[in-house]
Amino acid sequence: MDFKIAVLPGDYIGPEVIAEAIKVLKVVEKKYGHKFNFQEDAIGGASIDKYGVPIRDEAIEMCRKCDAILFGAAGGPKWETTVKRNRADTALLKVRKAFDLFANLRIVKVYPPLVNATNLKPEVIKDVDLVILRELTSGLYFGEPRGIVENQEGEKKAFNMLTYTEAEIERVLRVGFELARTRRKKLLSVEKSNVLEVSLLWKQTVLKIAPEYPDIELSHMYVDAAAQKLINNPKDIDVLVTENTFGDILSDEASELGGSMGMIPSASLAKISDGRAFGLYEPIHGSDPRNAGKDRDNPIAMILSAGLMLQYSCGLPKEAAAVETAVTKVLEKGYRTWDIMRDGEGTEVGMSKMGDLIAEELEKL
Repeated sequence: MDFKIAVLPGDYIGPEVIAEAIKVLKVVEKKYGHKFNFQEDAIGGASIDKYGVPIRDEAIEMCRKCDAILFGAAGGPKWETTVKRNRADTALLKVRKAFDLFANLRIVKVYPPLVNATNLKPEVIKDVDLVILRELTSGLYFGEPRGIVENQEGEKKAFNMLTYTEAEIERVLRVGFELARTRRKKLLSVEKSNVLEVSLLWKQTVLKIAPEYPDIELSHMYVDAAAQKLINNPKDIDVLVTENTFGDILSDEASELGGSMGMIPSASLAKISDGRAFGLYEPIHGSDPRNAGKDRDNPIAMILSAGLMLQYSCGLPKEAAAVETAVTKVLEKGYRTWDIMRDGEGTEVGMSKMGDLIAEELEKL
């Protein structure tokens, strides 16, 4: 099968991790007889430097003609300012809105070889395998009005609007219920309905549609309690669904369970039909300017994100499973990038070498 893949490498380590994912996808091409036609454009700071805008309309149109988007990372200190929001960061928000990528899946899995790679007790995190489903195109990040104003006395006030419609809430909840059906049939809805009217509508909507899914064990939790549960009893969570801001924070917290942000892949999906969806696939770790160009960071999150692309946008579950198996085998052999090294256990390798090792294991399968 042939697929057109838009590639938006971005800034700092973005292009580096993208290169490792493409290295692995090239093996998928050869091994399974597929063809990936990669089409690249700039995003974030790279696009600002080259074109003067965070992302061009031409880049958006290129993506529109493709089956999926591979995205590295955007933004960094070069484009930061205290005067207004980081323009480089707005590029990704524009892409999410342009393609209505409302459902963000962040996969948090503790691989057995990494059970000692965190500061948490092994018995707490052993066998953790959960999904954080984050609504991605509404809430505080997109709400209007927003701004910073100054009164006559020179005092400044900042404001952002948190809004959700019932329809926006319902569609991401249905993704959560359907996803739970493919896993352990448990859905945890996270909100703050004791304080926020938006969260009250969220809970009302959950309760309205839950009877349609009698096979799913539904539970509710305030976001502060959920943050605690992710640390003290993460194995009890199967699928956690929540709004945009809460999901952003909780998924970064959950990355500690897997040992590093460098281990957490994500998929941002539009409407799912017959098991497939247009999507953007990215690691959650950001652009990491400190380590850019050092061949040091962990490419596994990006490689696993490419695996999610194979599953959700390409409809190739066998190939997706093979990518994850190759990652597992490399970890079982003791190879580690710096972020998942603990107490001298394992053999430390650089980013490119880790990509090579995963590609080699995939070839052997």
